Amino acid sequence: MRKIQSGSEASRKVGSFKHKLLLGVLLTALPFGATQADILDTIVDVIVDGGNNYSWQKVELPGTKCGNGSQYKFFVHRTASPNVVFYFEGGGACWDYESCSGQTGLLGAANPNGIADDYMTQFKGKYVSPIVNGADPGLPLRSRTDLVTKGWNVVFLPYCTGDVHVGNNVVTYTDPAGQQPPLNWHHAGYTNTLAAADHVAAQIPNIGKMLVSGFSAGGTATISAYYNLRRTLNPQKGYMLNDSGPIFPAPSASSLSKRLHNQIRTSWDLDSVFADLPASFDINDFGTINRVVSQEFPNDQMAYTAYSRDFNYSRFSYERFYPGIDQATILSYWKQDQDNLVNQMNGLSNFSYFLPWEREINDSHCTSIITFIGSHACQRMEKKRYWWEYLEWPWGQTYKCYSEFVPFETFLDRFVSGDQRIRIYEPENAYNAEDPGMGIVGPIINGALTGL
Repeated sequence: MRKIQSGSEASRKVGSFKHKLLLGVLLTALPFGATQADILDTIVDVIVDGGNNYSWQKVELPGTKCGNGSQYKFFVHRTASPNVVFYFEGGGACWDYESCSGQTGLLGAANPNGIADDYMTQFKGKYVSPIVNGADPGLPLRSRTDLVTKGWNVVFLPYCTGDVHVGNNVVTYTDPAGQQPPLNWHHAGYTNTLAAADHVAAQIPNIGKMLVSGFSAGGTATISAYYNLRRTLNPQKGYMLNDSGPIFPAPSASSLSKRLHNQIRTSWDLDSVFADLPASFDINDFGTINRVVSQEFPNDQMAYTAYSRDFNYSRFSYERFYPGIDQATILSYWKQDQDNLVNQMNGLSNFSYFLPWEREINDSHCTSIITFIGSHACQRMEKKRYWWEYLEWPWGQTYKCYSEFVPFETFLDRFVSGDQRIRIYEPENAYNAEDPGMGIVGPIINGALTGL
């Protein structure tokens, strides 16, 4: 007997066919023998009306290093604007041979072989951040949208030290299998970041607005390094936007993120880094840095954004510290830690948060990378209440926003241009999961991010 497909099964099969058809069309544009990089660039070039073609100045400063000991490089794009985006690239992090050598993949050190001279013409430099590019890129059926950062000076710090840009240690890591020579690793992010700040202060001495931002490990750097950056660069107005790199409160030995914090405190010698912070910072609770930065600069605007179903940074936070942990428990731990962070931010008058539930791009990790499609939040996203609401477009969508539907570009504009405090913590929902556009674009972008 032929099995009758349910509506959801049929929808999934049609969606899968569409994904394969569109991907097939894209791949016909490739020459025979194309490399993985060619495939990635072609896919993105076809579906994305975005990226930047900026003129970048490569900066190499004495004493700065990547993890492998090679020369650290960062890049500056100058404009006539008085405003600056100071941007930290994201990636994983490392504290042993496996993670620093690249064996753990995305959760380990980014760029373990250093930074190429043409880095800003490669995929990550060109496409990953709409904030850097000053525009949310256009996609099929979605127009390119200029952002508040359009025309600003940009300082882009690539990531190659495995220490969220703030480590201060040189460590020799040995191969546990005994098959490879020891790895002498420079956790030099702190030196690199301070040197870049000093250079920018000399080159752009009168900054108007400064937005310090970054994603993932770069998001962690925004809050970790903000105190020193703010004092060195001394803008007229400062903004800190941490995308998916939380430093969760961890006041006790039983705090869920305590094991991670203890590990990186030793491996990266963070006591020497955080010694520069005011006395109100508690070295035994890294999460106090959120309160310290907020209170030290009460006229600046701070913000944290992430998805509640982030299954990337959450793995980094718990997977290696709780052996045998499964996905459901990882996401449960993440939600508990995020709730604690929200409670902390609620007590800080200049701290915003923008916390959508999920999107099927990059395991719901980072709201501000590649495209803002699906990067929206609604405080009252709920199941539809009435039968006629199910007739509304898009058909098949069972959730509806019963408060303001806020796209990420709107949040960013209000945060920077309007100096507004915005707080949205979206409840559990399947709005993005049911969105037909996300069902097509999401797998293609994921394919590009993983190089197929």
